[in-house]
Amino acid sequence: MASQPKNEAQLKAEVKASSPAHGTAHTATVGVVDHGHGAATAFPPFDQTTFAPQLVWLVLTFGFLYFMLSKRLLPRVAAAIEGRADGIRSDLAQAEFLKGQTEASLKAYETALTTAKNNAAGITKAQRDALTAETDRERAAVDAQMAAKVAEAEKRITASKTTALAAVSGVATETVGAIVAKLTGQSVSGDEVARAIAAVKAK
Repeated sequence: MASQPKNEAQLKAEVKASSPAHGTAHTATVGVVDHGHGAATAFPPFDQTTFAPQLVWLVLTFGFLYFMLSKRLLPRVAAAIEGRADGIRSDLAQAEFLKGQTEASLKAYETALTTAKNNAAGITKAQRDALTAETDRERAAVDAQMAAKVAEAEKRITASKTTALAAVSGVATETVGAIVAKLTGQSVSGDEVARAIAAVKAK
């Protein structure tokens, strides 16, 4: 079986037995006993005899860490953050610029569209008015031509009627003269027949 660990009183008794002349001083310097491992030592950070070196090393270590952080790591982090911030500001400025250009383009498009609509309306009205005027002119010209043709036709009809009536009168006179001559056996002149026909018409 493994031996049971000894308590502090037993250890003190053994220390006194092994060195009786220095027992008191030795027991006074022992702070913590390593049970089962032989020699007794104090916990290094709590050892008052090493406080000064520990403080020196602490200052040196802190100074080194501060130097490394302030000169190497933190500038890189700050540069990275600043670069990122510059990139974000540049992107925002570019986005704002593009937004302004887009708004300007939209306004220009709306203005051009409105102008085009107004121009189209004006052009349509002008074309409609021009077509109406041209139609009126053509209608007037056609009406004038038709009136001229009708007048010419009426003149021709009147002339033809007069000619036909004259021809009919001549034929009638000749026919009446022939009939009278056949009935009476006497020849009658055309003037006499015409006077007789005129007298009949006057009645």
